[in-house]
Amino acid sequence: MAVKHSRFDRFLLTLNAIFLTLAILIIVVPLVYIVVASFMDPTVLLNQGLSFKVSDWSLDGYQMILSNPAMLRGFANSLLYSSAFVLLTVTVSICAGYALSDQRLAGRHFFMTLFIITMFFSGGLIPTYLLVRELGMLDTVWAVIIPGAVNVWNIILSRTFFKGVPNELKEAANVDGASDIMIFFRIVLPLSKPIIFVLALYAFVGQWNAFFDAMIYLDDPKLHPLQLVLRSILIQNQAAPGMISDQLAMAELKRLSEMIKYSAIVVSSLPLLIMYPFFQKYFEKGVMVGSLK
Repeated sequence: MAVKHSRFDRFLLTLNAIFLTLAILIIVVPLVYIVVASFMDPTVLLNQGLSFKVSDWSLDGYQMILSNPAMLRGFANSLLYSSAFVLLTVTVSICAGYALSDQRLAGRHFFMTLFIITMFFSGGLIPTYLLVRELGMLDTVWAVIIPGAVNVWNIILSRTFFKGVPNELKEAANVDGASDIMIFFRIVLPLSKPIIFVLALYAFVGQWNAFFDAMIYLDDPKLHPLQLVLRSILIQNQAAPGMISDQLAMAELKRLSEMIKYSAIVVSSLPLLIMYPFFQKYFEKGVMVGSLK
C-alpha cells in the first residue's frame, strides 16, 4: 500500500536525503583521498594532486614502512596492548556493571556516585605518573594497560544493559538451585554478547589510537606501540625551512614525508577496518540497549 505524503513531509524527506548525502560525502571523500594518495608517487601528488592513473601510482611508501623493523615491532606491540587492554577492561566493566545492577547489593548508589565523581575529577598527570612509578610499572607493558582499565562510562553502559535482563530468568534459575555465579555465567553472560562486543570495540579503538601514556611511561623503543613509532617517523622526516639550506634536500625531505604519511595512516587503520564488519551486527543493539533504559 502506497503511503501518501503531504507537501511538508516530502520537503522533510528531501531535506533529510540531502543532509545524509552531505554527511556521507564528508566521511567518504577524505577516506578516498587518503587511500588513493597512499598509492601515489609523492611528486605527482604534490604537483598535480590526486590521479587515478596507474602509471602515477607507487608502492614506495608501503615498502618503506613495512621494511622498517620498528614499524613491524610497533604493530605487534599495539596488537598486544590493545588485546590485553580489551580483555581486562571488558572483564572489569562487565563484572562491575552486573554487580551494580543487582538490587540486592548494599550501597550500590554510593559506589556508583564514587565512580561518577572520577569522570569529572582525577588526580592529574603528575600524581598518576608518581603512582605508576611507585608501583614499579615504568617501562613495562602494565604501564600502558592497567591505568586506564577501569572505564566508568563502560561500567554505566554495562550496568544499564544488565538492568534490562528479565528478572524472571534469574528467579527461575534460582528456584532450580543455581548460584549467583552460575546464573551470571550460564544465563546472563550468553545474553550479553551485544554489550560485550560494543565495549570491546570501544576499548580496542581507544587503545589502538593511544600514544600519550606510552610516550610518558615507556623509554625502551622496543616497547613503543605503533602510534608512537609513526609519530617518531613523521617527526624525523619533518624540518623547519630554515634548518635546511639545500632546496633539493628540502624537496626530497618533503617528498619522503608525504610518501610515509598517507601510507602510515592506511596501515595503522587496517585492523580497525577489518574488525568493524564482524562487530557491526552487535554494535547498534548494544549501544541502544545499553544507553536507553
